[in-house]
Amino acid sequence: ILEEAMANEGSFKATSKGNLPVKLVKQASELLPEFSVAQFKHNISISEFAGSNEDKFNALHYTRVLAEISGIIYRRSGRYHVKKEAQKQYQAQGLQAFFKPMLEAAISKYNWGYLDSFEYDIDLRTFWLFMLWRIQSHNSVDQLVEEVMIAFPDLLLALPTDDNFPLKRKVSLLIESRFIERFLQFWGFIIIDPRCYVNGDPIARVVQVQPLLKQAFQFTINT
Repeated sequence: ILEEAMANEGSFKATSKGNLPVKLVKQASELLPEFSVAQFKHNISISEFAGSNEDKFNALHYTRVLAEISGIIYRRSGRYHVKKEAQKQYQAQGLQAFFKPMLEAAISKYNWGYLDSFEYDIDLRTFWLFMLWRIQSHNSVDQLVEEVMIAFPDLLLALPTDDNFPLKRKVSLLIESRFIERFLQFWGFIIIDPRCYVNGDPIARVVQVQPLLKQAFQFTINT
């Protein structure tokens, strides 16, 4: 997004719907092999990390939305513009200039339920740091779900019970979708196999922590 804008005096044309141009989406899709999630590309018909347009490429759409919320880019008169201050920051520091502002936007301003269709809305951002600490210590999504249910029992009270769907399963789906896949994995902090079953057998939901997570967050417990 930034390279396209900088090559065109700070802006580029959006589609009639207001999305990123198809040419840019194609270029972003071609970057997939450079990322750790590419190892799970096989046998996956729908990818969060590539698409023919922005609507079919959730990770790119998420990035564009965060860049707008963070005040890095804005859309006006059918074009996306990079703010002058952001252009200066990019030229001086590169992409790292936007790491903290976009992360802050992701945990304080962005709606984590935006990309899913769950009927019940639980704001996991309230205890994102607790979840980050725990998943970094053991890598197990199942164990994380157990710990969240113990540490935050009021969470269960906010979930509907008028169906036959177990509460624990509801919590698990929310955490894996909103926190594991569309937060930690979108940021490159972890990767997780999108397959839940292989040859009919369930796969343990275990994340692979990436170097960026340990570089960005370090926890010390004082006893």
